[in-house]
Amino acid sequence: MTDKVLVEKEGAIVIIFINRPSKHNCIDGETADALFRAWTDFRDDPVAKVAILTGKGPSFSSGADLKALDSLGPRDQFDPDFAYNGRGYLGFTRITDIFKPTIAAINGYCFAGGLEMAAWCDIRIAATNAEFGCLERRWNVPLVDGGTQRLPRIIGWGRAMDLILTGRRINAQTALEWGLVTEVTEPEHLLTRAKELAAQIAAYPQDSLRTDKQAMVRGWGLTLEEGLRAECHLGMPHVKSEVTREGLVRFQKRKETEED
Repeated sequence: MTDKVLVEKEGAIVIIFINRPSKHNCIDGETADALFRAWTDFRDDPVAKVAILTGKGPSFSSGADLKALDSLGPRDQFDPDFAYNGRGYLGFTRITDIFKPTIAAINGYCFAGGLEMAAWCDIRIAATNAEFGCLERRWNVPLVDGGTQRLPRIIGWGRAMDLILTGRRINAQTALEWGLVTEVTEPEHLLTRAKELAAQIAAYPQDSLRTDKQAMVRGWGLTLEEGLRAECHLGMPHVKSEVTREGLVRFQKRKETEED
């Protein structure tokens, strides 16, 4: 076991901490392995509903540990099993079958692979001191943890190209304006706010929430017709399910109370 990744559970909420604060939470092989285990454990845990990824100390993550690159990834960099089995260089960034909600709570540095890990999450919230950028540009290190695919989908082609090609840093306010994060809070409130958001999501019925996420993920790259077909295939079984029936009963009771 390693203490480079810490996992805390609060009911249905899982908080995954990258725990290398003295190194701005950069990722070496041991950390990457621990992150992979943490995320697959969350995926397979029947109690866990929402996960938060964050960093201990002053930063979210500055990406790969450039002094320990040999510990990351396979010996054969073109190993097809590594490329498609969900691992990614930073441990979990090629996992595509977690349909539970995920939140990145971002403080301080969110650079290079740290930005790619944040982009892997569904929702990103930032502290006012957060900074973002593809700083690996300076060292000829490529984006191989999903950044070239996820950033354009999140912030659009032009802004993603700007970040990836220039390697410039943007602050939390710019990230908010670009849609990279959806809200900004004070650093001391960051984790509390992430937990509040996670608790709100965890309180909902989970079945259709997860298939709605799955429909969005599976719909990337499909034509509208194909995407609508996937949405229907995944969503329609819930329309007349027992969980939905119970939800509609609660809705009706609420309406009757409001009318009284």
